[in-house]
Amino acid sequence: MLGQVATLAFVGVEARPVEVQAQVSPGLPAFAIVGLPDKAVAESRERVRGALHAIGLGLPSKHITINLAPADLPKEGSHFDLPIALALMIACGALRQGYLDDYCVIGELALDASISPVVGVLPAAIGANALGKGLICPAATGAEAAWASADMPVLAPPHILSLVNHFKGLQSLARPEPAVAEEAGPEPDLSDIRGQEAAKRALEVAAAGGHNLLMVGPPGAGKSMMAQRLPSILPPLTPQEMLEVCQIHSLAGELSKGLPGRKRPFRAPHHSASMAALVGGGSRPRPGEVALAHLGVLFLDELPEFVPQVLDSLRQPLESGEIAIARANHRIVYPSRIQLIAAMNPCRCGHAGEPGYSCGRGTNCAERYQARISGPLLDRIDMQIEVPAVTAADLVLPAPAEDSATVRARVAEARTIQLERYQGLGLKSVRTNADCPAGRLQNVIDLDDAGAALLREAAEATSLSARGYYRTMKVARTLADLDHSDKVRRVHVAEALSYRGEMSRTRADRAAAG
Repeated sequence: MLGQVATLAFVGVEARPVEVQAQVSPGLPAFAIVGLPDKAVAESRERVRGALHAIGLGLPSKHITINLAPADLPKEGSHFDLPIALALMIACGALRQGYLDDYCVIGELALDASISPVVGVLPAAIGANALGKGLICPAATGAEAAWASADMPVLAPPHILSLVNHFKGLQSLARPEPAVAEEAGPEPDLSDIRGQEAAKRALEVAAAGGHNLLMVGPPGAGKSMMAQRLPSILPPLTPQEMLEVCQIHSLAGELSKGLPGRKRPFRAPHHSASMAALVGGGSRPRPGEVALAHLGVLFLDELPEFVPQVLDSLRQPLESGEIAIARANHRIVYPSRIQLIAAMNPCRCGHAGEPGYSCGRGTNCAERYQARISGPLLDRIDMQIEVPAVTAADLVLPAPAEDSATVRARVAEARTIQLERYQGLGLKSVRTNADCPAGRLQNVIDLDDAGAALLREAAEATSLSARGYYRTMKVARTLADLDHSDKVRRVHVAEALSYRGEMSRTRADRAAAG
């Protein structure tokens, strides 16, 4: 007899349909799983055997074959346990095939037949809904699956017997309710920062246009403090953006307490992070920090302390908005449209260029330290600012009048202007000026004559690359949006150029002169 159960396999954030076929046939006792299973799937035969024994269903001493179709698609993860067990129950006559025809099934089995939580439930629910089916998933992840669609049938049994009794009418499993994780507490506010008005202005511009930002300054200047407050001035995720973000977090197993609401992601990996941790990968590819920061902020503190090869792996996702992980038999793509915020000291000592300070490491300490960051990566950072040390006079000043809510309102207005502009041009995937393709900039940037002349002179004087030229134009467009100006004027170009200066060369020259 043949039992068939629908399930899903994950390729990046995409859930692809898989059919689990179970056949019990005469022959020597064996339990074979075919269809490119990985180690976790191959081991499921022991978990399935133990779970079925726990509910009083012993497997017959015959040849058991489990086929995971399509056979050329790699199958990874423990979520195949439950569909394999149910397909075997159908093949053995313990369950009717018709019960499961309208469902996709995922779940890991414990030896006592309880159903353990698995990763990727939200993308699985979205994939099942696209196929016109409901989803059967572990009880611990039912609230996550319920977010896929309000009309989609979702069953979240804690145990195999609960599911069997539901189908036989002996008990009823209620549809789980969507859950949102509780807030950890009040988030840091921009009003906590004393002084640094120029840096706070740059932070607002970066937030308004989604621009990458590098902050350079001595220890204790407040670089990390400002980066941590960037999410507080960003507009909340739209419902569609929230689902995009949560699909990736679901695959990483970070939605155990429910969806995190509409707050944008903020990821701050340690500088010892490996390339696989930052961009994803490994023998069993998982989303890295870049993918987990999708539509949010990736903060890299102590930027030169990262391994240079790891930093250079960011060049492709910063340009394309996605990260591709290639393997011999398949290719996985994760969305990674991030806003990169980086912070660093001017040199290893941290005080290069300060008046009266003489570096004990020599005049080229700053140059050697900054050389750990490649020029192509720096060229992809739209804004580079210096953050001076905070003086005692700054610390005794009253708290700033502007808090995060005030700045966030201005940022939201600027982003609304940008969204309406790009929607009107038919660029549905472009949300901010930073995302605008270079080929379409002429359609969105109306430079006045004085601004065009200044930009042309600056490009010749500073040898701006083509990428640097276009990124400067994007920052100028954001400044004009903050001023509610249709035309990009000279003042906007001048401020954009002040954020784009040749920071590394300037700092090194100043350190050598000091």
